[in-house]
Amino acid sequence: MPTQEILYNVAGRVATITLNRPDKLNAWTRVMEREVREAMKEAGSDNNVRAIVLTGAGRGFCAGADISLLNEVVRHGVDETQISGTADVNGDTARADFRQRYSYFPAIPKPVIGAINGPAVGLGFVIAMFCDLRFASAGARFGTAFARRGLIAEYGIAWLLPRLIGHAHSLDLLLSARVIDAPEALRMGVVNQVFADETFMDSVYAYAGELATGVSPRSMRVIKRQVYDAMFQSLEEAVETSTVEMKASLQCEDFKEGVAHFMEKRAPAFTGR
Repeated sequence: MPTQEILYNVAGRVATITLNRPDKLNAWTRVMEREVREAMKEAGSDNNVRAIVLTGAGRGFCAGADISLLNEVVRHGVDETQISGTADVNGDTARADFRQRYSYFPAIPKPVIGAINGPAVGLGFVIAMFCDLRFASAGARFGTAFARRGLIAEYGIAWLLPRLIGHAHSLDLLLSARVIDAPEALRMGVVNQVFADETFMDSVYAYAGELATGVSPRSMRVIKRQVYDAMFQSLEEAVETSTVEMKASLQCEDFKEGVAHFMEKRAPAFTGR
């Protein structure tokens, strides 16, 4: 896939999408937005990919929107296309909530791991939060930035963040726009784990590799959809959904393989079917 501002590669059934403007701390541009969306769609449909890692080149994850975009708005006013839009990466099967400009990560049928290797600020923070799992290097930093730019909680983060870290922590980060370090991010629940800088990507790939080889791709696909859909369901609806999905899983190939490899004490050979 030819790209200008990202790198894309697949190895060991793990796709890696790298934001690649290291001299700008991977500040977000329209080109990067389009390329990330196309890469996510490609990884989601590639049968050779079972997990996706999103990270940044150099010493940053994403420092937010490129300042040139903000200056353009200051000089010329608001262009509606700069702040709205949809991103359909999974046909019309995903709910509308997960077909918005940056909220499409939940519609990707594979786990998306944010490997936060440095500053994740502003829009970079939003992108990180839409990942399914977030691992931080010890030197990573996080901040919303919006209130310090005269802006608001962007792209659905006011809905998502309280569901991830709670009401009080969310208001703290959104109102103050203060920058927090990796240990505080871990305490708040912003990230799942923090790894040492020198072994960071090795640790991320070890986890991603376990997803790619040790568990059923079909199970991950269904469980991810269940978890995100449950955000809009009652308990009764979630139980009903799980009953339907359980019946289907008991008839699938991966269930048979899951029992067989356990009984035979060997590595699994899941097909995703």
